[in-house]
Amino acid sequence: MADALVAPAVAGTMYVASAVTAGYSVKQVGFSENSQKVPLMGVMGAFVFAAQMINFTIPGTGASGHLTGGMLLSALLGPCAGFITMVGVLLIQCLLFADGGLMALGCNIWNMAFYGCFFGAGVIWRFLMRGGVSKKRITAASILGAVLTLQLGAFSVVLETSLSGVTKLPFLVFAGAMQPIHLAIGLVEGVVTAMVLCFVYEARPELLWTGKNIAQAGNEFAGEKLADGKSGTGKKQGRLSYKKTLGVLGIFAVVIAGVLSLLASAFPDGLEWSVARVTGASELSAEGGIYRLAANIQKMTALLPDYAFQNSDSAAGTSFSGIVGGVVVLTVLLGICRLCKMLGAKSGKP
Repeated sequence: MADALVAPAVAGTMYVASAVTAGYSVKQVGFSENSQKVPLMGVMGAFVFAAQMINFTIPGTGASGHLTGGMLLSALLGPCAGFITMVGVLLIQCLLFADGGLMALGCNIWNMAFYGCFFGAGVIWRFLMRGGVSKKRITAASILGAVLTLQLGAFSVVLETSLSGVTKLPFLVFAGAMQPIHLAIGLVEGVVTAMVLCFVYEARPELLWTGKNIAQAGNEFAGEKLADGKSGTGKKQGRLSYKKTLGVLGIFAVVIAGVLSLLASAFPDGLEWSVARVTGASELSAEGGIYRLAANIQKMTALLPDYAFQNSDSAAGTSFSGIVGGVVVLTVLLGICRLCKMLGAKSGKP
C-alpha cells in the first residue's frame, strides 16, 4: 500500500498492531547458539525478497501479481519466526527500495505477514499436517492457505482505505475489484509455495514446521536430527544435508533476484490494477505534512528506488537491486537473531 491510501490514524493503529505482534513473536521464538533456525531464517528471507520481485501476469486481466511469502516462511519456521522474517523483508523493501509507503508500513506488515504467518501456517497448515506430512497434504495446505490469506489481506486493504475515508475507493466497488484478482494471485502463490515446500520435504523433511504447539511457533523443528539425514520421527530420510539444502535455496534466491527478476511483468500489480479500475488513475495522492515527512524520509533512505539505479532504466540496476537486497535482508535478519539472543541471555531465556 502507498501512503496515500491510509489516513494517519489508521496507519498508526496498524503500526501498533504489527509492533505488538512482532514483540509477541520475538518473545516466543528462542535463539540458542546451536539453533538451525537462524541461517534458515536468513536464507528464506532472501528467497522471499527475491520472489517478491517477480510479478507474474494474470491472463486476460492486464494485471499482475507477486508472492507474499508469509505462509511459505511460516511452514518452515513457524508463525512467529516467519512473521519476524517477513517484517525484515518488508522493512528493507520500504526503506532501501521505496516499495510501499513508510506511513503504510504497519498496514503492509499486517496485510502481507500476519494472515499468511498466523492464519495460513498457524491454522490451515498446522491443521492439515496433524495427520502426517505428505506431498498431497503440502499441496492442499499451500493452495488453500495462500488463497484464503490473500483474500483476508486484500479485504484488509479495502477496510483500511474505507476507514481512512478514501472516497475515491468506495468500499463495495473496491472490494469487487480487489477480491477476484487476489483470488487468482492466491492460486499462483499456492502452487509456487507447494513446489518449494515439496522440495524441502524431499531434501530435509524435518525442516517443515508441524505446529504441535502454537505458543512455541518456530521454536523447534519437532526433534529433528539434522546431522544423520533422518527426520525426528524417523519416517522419512532427506536426500540432501542441511547445508546443501540451504545452499540450493540460496542459489535459487540469487538466480531469481539477479536473472528471473528481469522477466517480471510490466502490468500493474493487483492493488494498483484495482485502484486504476475504480478511479481511472494508477496512483492516488494525499496532502499533508505527515505524508510529506514520510516521503522525504524514504527519499533519504531509498538508495535504489523502484529496484533500479537512480535516473536509469538499465536492466543491470534490477539485477543489482535484487542481489543487494537479498544480501541486506540476510544480514538484517541475522542481526535481529543475534540481538534476540543477547536479549534472551540477559533475561535468562534460551
